[in-house]
Amino acid sequence: MKVLVVGGGGREHAIIMKLAESPRISKLYCAPGNGGIAKYADCYPVAATDLDGMLALAKELAVDWVFVAPDDPLVLGMADLLRENGFKVFGPSKAAAIIEGSKVFSKNLMKQYGIPTAGYEVFTDADSAIAYLKEQNSYPTVIKADGLALGKGVIIAQNEDEAVAAVRSMMEDKIFGESGSRLVVEEFLTGPEISVLAFTDGKTVAPMISSMDHKRALDGDNGKNTGGMGTVSPNPYYTDAIAEECMQNIFLPTVNAMNAEGRSFRGCLYFGLMATPKGVKVIEYNCRFGDPETQVVLPMLETDLMDIMEAVEAQTLAELPMQWKQGACACVIMASGGYPEAYQKHKAIAGLETNGQHKKAAVYHAGTLLEDDVFYTNGGRVLGVTAGADTLEDALAKAYAAVREISFEAAHWRTDIGKRALEAKG
Repeated sequence: MKVLVVGGGGREHAIIMKLAESPRISKLYCAPGNGGIAKYADCYPVAATDLDGMLALAKELAVDWVFVAPDDPLVLGMADLLRENGFKVFGPSKAAAIIEGSKVFSKNLMKQYGIPTAGYEVFTDADSAIAYLKEQNSYPTVIKADGLALGKGVIIAQNEDEAVAAVRSMMEDKIFGESGSRLVVEEFLTGPEISVLAFTDGKTVAPMISSMDHKRALDGDNGKNTGGMGTVSPNPYYTDAIAEECMQNIFLPTVNAMNAEGRSFRGCLYFGLMATPKGVKVIEYNCRFGDPETQVVLPMLETDLMDIMEAVEAQTLAELPMQWKQGACACVIMASGGYPEAYQKHKAIAGLETNGQHKKAAVYHAGTLLEDDVFYTNGGRVLGVTAGADTLEDALAKAYAAVREISFEAAHWRTDIGKRALEAKG
């Protein structure tokens, strides 16, 4: 079979590397792809959000499957368009992708169907939001843009000045575009965060191995929110008891709620969770594989990803036993200096082999460009340096050993990825 993967980041590189293991796949394509992906799939310069362009490419390449990986094209309805034109697709419909596309929708869904989440209010104008914040006078508080914002549309305000500035920047300055035209002001929850990706065909939920993301740019969970600076898997806070609690109170109720709303979800549903003193609560949903969670979850998968894609589309997931590797996996993101704010591109990367890899770790390219057999930086998050081992300590040691041997001008990475997980393990 021939498979086209939509997207061009580290998540897509991890998906392609896993699909490349399948004996059932004869050819891999990616659009738009990146420098590292180009070593494993034929890349085409079609933007991930170009629905008509992607349909034309799928037809031209006569692919059997399209794997729509990013949120934007799913929310725009790319999966629907491709299915209408006879292609098999991994990814939810536009109607189902709203679970990530609108924070207001997802919060209202949880309230209506009794799925545990933080208390919240929705606002459509800045003055009302600011009046509410002053009336509540409870900090820290969480302010979220309603729509997609590259994983950065959440601001945790520590005081009134920060909260007012966040509201004005989102609603009046439009720092996230139209995504900030509605806001959710949310209760601040405490406890360890847990990321769980799950395959679902709209009936069965098959959770993947848990992971722990590190969103802040700097060590010690300081600095601005990013798309993610590293991940480890499994998450030590995700015990068997918590897994069962999540299945009964969150995973199945969410899929059932979407069915009740006429928005059956088929694809990968991401649950961003927090284990609070009052039980596990949902922080957010994503309608696709998380980035960089995918980089530590998919390497642990032993079952053929192609088989899973078919079972999800055919709604036969319950009949497919899923196998996972033992041990642990760790990913350290090497980012451009200045990320998540202004940064420079086109810095030559040293220390990679000709195929963009490293002998000590798997290197998932997030923002790279390949010119004349040289890899250059081409984004904020550049590389996801990933290693697996029997223990998390060994996985982290291997990943950081590779990071130290890879370099580019102003490279930045956190030095404490996995520290909280190791402390939790005791």
